[in-house]
Amino acid sequence: MTKPETQIDYGRRVARVADYIAGHLDADLDVERLASVAHFSPWHFHRIYRETTGETVADTVRRLRLHRAAVELTRDDAPLERVAKRAGYGTLAAFSRAFAADYGVPPGAYRLRGRLVPPAPARQKEPVIMYKVEIAPFEGVRLAAVTHHGDYQEIGHAFERIYAWAGARGLLGPATRSIGIYYDDPETIAKKDLRSEAGLVLAPDATLDSDVHAIDIPSMLCASVLHKGPYAELEQPYRYLFREWLPQSGREAGDHPCFEEYLNNPRELPASEWLTRVSLPLKD
Repeated sequence: MTKPETQIDYGRRVARVADYIAGHLDADLDVERLASVAHFSPWHFHRIYRETTGETVADTVRRLRLHRAAVELTRDDAPLERVAKRAGYGTLAAFSRAFAADYGVPPGAYRLRGRLVPPAPARQKEPVIMYKVEIAPFEGVRLAAVTHHGDYQEIGHAFERIYAWAGARGLLGPATRSIGIYYDDPETIAKKDLRSEAGLVLAPDATLDSDVHAIDIPSMLCASVLHKGPYAELEQPYRYLFREWLPQSGREAGDHPCFEEYLNNPRELPASEWLTRVSLPLKD
């Protein structure tokens, strides 16, 4: 194969590994198993994976397990020891240190913050988290995208695939923008039926293939808020936009699904520093 063909092939094989890791977080993810998924030599697998994705296998596993733990903490009351064990930590102390390093607070405090408990019963008033809403034109972009079906909190699997695809083609750079499109309401639609897209903004003339498809987000007026913190908390800005801001704004939601732009790299920063702009399309 030519050099470009080899890069593309490597990207596809690393994407298979990323998919496998995301789907087998509770399994023994040893080098021999992962190398066999990608059909790489176990002697060279780690170096190929790191050069393609920008992080080690251990970094990927740790990041995905901590994200899953954060989601669990927002959704149920499972004992912290059980959450720690499922995240791969032998002791609660070790889990707490690792979680606090990425999420800014220990897991117990993270769960106890009022904004992270399940929605309050109707007889109680749920605390309102305020956001600054900006109304501005969105310039419109074309995405190279991978479709995700299921829990929105697992769309990271699809982003791993699209990043591997783009990286193998030399399409990634410091200015590459990543955007997720979310078609359904996760508080209404069953998780298994949720539909979303993981996309990268690429040049209009970028060549796509069977691994990805193109999606256009048109130029339109949007209301947007900036959220700082873990992706597990991203239902908060939606609740504010739809429950608090939209009914009082005199505006009407437009005919396009909401989308999120991820403004910094989750591989390089703790989860407490992640920035996400959530956009609600409006009618002019």
